[in-house]
Amino acid sequence: MSSSAAAPAIETEGLTRHYGGTVGVEDLDLRVEPGEVFGLLGPNGAGKTTTIRLLLDLIRPTRGLARIFGRASSDPSVRARVGYLPGELALDGRMSGVATLRFLDRLAPAPPGPSLGRRRGELCERLGLTTRDLGRRVREYSRGMKQKLALAAAFQHDPDLLILDEPTTGLDPLVREVVFHLMTEARDRGAAVFHSSHVLSEVDRTCVRVAFLRGGRLAALMRVEDVRRFGVRRMVVHFEGEPPLAELALPGVSVERTDGNQVVLRVEGGLDRLLGALARHPVRHLTFPEPGLEEAFAAFYEDATP
Repeated sequence: MSSSAAAPAIETEGLTRHYGGTVGVEDLDLRVEPGEVFGLLGPNGAGKTTTIRLLLDLIRPTRGLARIFGRASSDPSVRARVGYLPGELALDGRMSGVATLRFLDRLAPAPPGPSLGRRRGELCERLGLTTRDLGRRVREYSRGMKQKLALAAAFQHDPDLLILDEPTTGLDPLVREVVFHLMTEARDRGAAVFHSSHVLSEVDRTCVRVAFLRGGRLAALMRVEDVRRFGVRRMVVHFEGEPPLAELALPGVSVERTDGNQVVLRVEGGLDRLLGALARHPVRHLTFPEPGLEEAFAAFYEDATP
């Protein structure tokens, strides 16, 4: 990494983009550090893709600014340090897969190093693109194969910043795992990963911090473990005999569902009275699953001010 790696990988101040009378993003302040996997979350239309296009200087802001490694996002010198996976792929179907990767390689301002070919081959092998696949024209590719090719293109230069817009779209579970590993490896070598997604379970396992966009505005910015606190706690209790449902009707406790001797409880507030009730009956086992990001996200938006 170059000496400017001490600067934030991404920094925005008051970043705003309007489309006529429609808000794309409004007064967005973000800071992403090198060596961080950062999640950008929000439903469709929340402003995620607009934010990415502003960071890449594909569109210009109405006001505000965006910096990449301390330089304006419009500075061409920063682009050599960025690997980008667009959410909507537009590849030249006339070219073969390998020709596409080589063409994108030649767009880099610096000549490729001797290890680039090995790195490209390793990525394609891990992503499940065979030599035969790479020799075919892209127009013959499935959606998933195009996604793999675009991922290989984004990662092949080992960039200092990866901007990934919905990176696992169209991929089977095994290849999704490969993508997660590639993101972790990038983080471990000090790169920043900016991961936009609406698949919350993926962000839950890859990101340290997340930003929530709502209607183009930053609704919250927090660490993943803090996000989970918005989620509803649940207790799963498996009784030896018939569940004592009447005794479980306590303040802050509600029965979500039962399955034979197993009961799933929704719990708010303290546990003292509930644990006291459970102690009076034989319990085979109980678990208190950690709230997932999906539940936390839903709870967050329910509680957020419109």
